[in-house]
Amino acid sequence: MTSAEISPVQLQTELQIPGITQTSVMRYFETLNAGDFEQTAGLFTEDGVMRPPLESDIVGRDAIAAYLKQEAQNIKAYPNTGISDTLENTTIQVQVTGKAQTSWCGVNVLWTFILNQQQQILYTRIKLLASPQELLSLRPQK
Repeated sequence: MTSAEISPVQLQTELQIPGITQTSVMRYFETLNAGDFEQTAGLFTEDGVMRPPLESDIVGRDAIAAYLKQEAQNIKAYPNTGISDTLENTTIQVQVTGKAQTSWCGVNVLWTFILNQQQQILYTRIKLLASPQELLSLRPQK
């Protein structure tokens, strides 16, 4: 059975993030780390939004998948802990802290997810938790 044939009921997550029970958030990290960016983008609503660090909003599944294919190759996310809270409009906010590792650096990260009632990702923001000096040292050399 290919990953495209797996139904949502069959998506059993092995990743565990203390404080987080939302399957879509755990699948986000699993698919991202596996480099399966189409599956990652599929966790978003059709008009879902991703706000990567130091970038503008990326809107829509196709745009998110294209962005990840270009920018997230060989990135590994290591979520550590999280908290979730139901907001007034019945959406769920999930915050996860951890580390992102590339072939040339590692940095602490805060991921903020807003999920709809169906646990699809409406919005995610990826924020680097580093000092301005650390961020400058992460800039690719041109």
